[in-house]
Amino acid sequence: MFQIAGHTMGTPEYTVREALELFREIGLDGAEIVVQDGYRCAIPQQAGRQELAEIRNTADRLGLKIVALTPYYSRFNDLDAGVREAEIQGIRRVIEYAGVLGAKYIRIYAGNYAQTDTDPDGKKRGCLVDSMRRLGDDAQQAGVTLVMENHFNTMTVSAADSISVAREIDHPAVGILYDQANLTFTGKEAWEEALALQFSKVCYTHVKDLVFRGGNTGFTSSDVSHPKEEERNVITKIVGEGVIPWPAILQAMKDRGYTGWLSLEYERRWHPQDIPDACIGMKRSAAYLRSCFKQLT
Repeated sequence: MFQIAGHTMGTPEYTVREALELFREIGLDGAEIVVQDGYRCAIPQQAGRQELAEIRNTADRLGLKIVALTPYYSRFNDLDAGVREAEIQGIRRVIEYAGVLGAKYIRIYAGNYAQTDTDPDGKKRGCLVDSMRRLGDDAQQAGVTLVMENHFNTMTVSAADSISVAREIDHPAVGILYDQANLTFTGKEAWEEALALQFSKVCYTHVKDLVFRGGNTGFTSSDVSHPKEEERNVITKIVGEGVIPWPAILQAMKDRGYTGWLSLEYERRWHPQDIPDACIGMKRSAAYLRSCFKQLT
């Protein structure tokens, strides 16, 4: 059966240790932890081994699995070799952190690629593929899988893009992070098509929900991590209160043999005006998912 992780994107008011305590309190199985400077509920980019060990000890004490780490490096497709190398070294540090924490997945932004960018000669894609193959070797040695998210302003924005890139990389330690909410609000594939296209490479899944603002399905974003408020075409919702048909998606995933992690990417960090504190909204989201599990055949 599926396991549910809490994402520390959803807990901006908490420290990492406080978030882990909350996740245990609301009955979650694990945690996905942001790795980034300047955010309270994150591991810093230059974390010490003692700090990491204390986080691991807290999770172990609570019976939680630290399942994934989420850094914000993205310029793996940059034509400047120095820029690419800096990003690669950043992920290599996160791979080391994963070893201390016991995490098995690292979320990857598959290149920085704005909606207006072009790649007529394929050089940017070639740089991305090379970067991911290099990092894949490091990840495989550490027992970690890099998962490229279906995400706007990357080179894996759609399911078709994601499976195409993953197949070209062709590395056992590089897979896909399925995010149907991202595919929906960027106007990409419906869930039936998305699963059919990319399921063979899906290793990890983000769960969130949304409604469109006034029926506005047009999408734009000038940033890779999140749309600015004036650009947003959706409102974030508690899972089960939006338009993403999670019961049908979960049934289809189960039918296809997926038994892995579902990470509640509760976006309170970016959109606190939309959704309540995680102690309320993430708790309700998890309860909704568990009710869905009971209906699976």
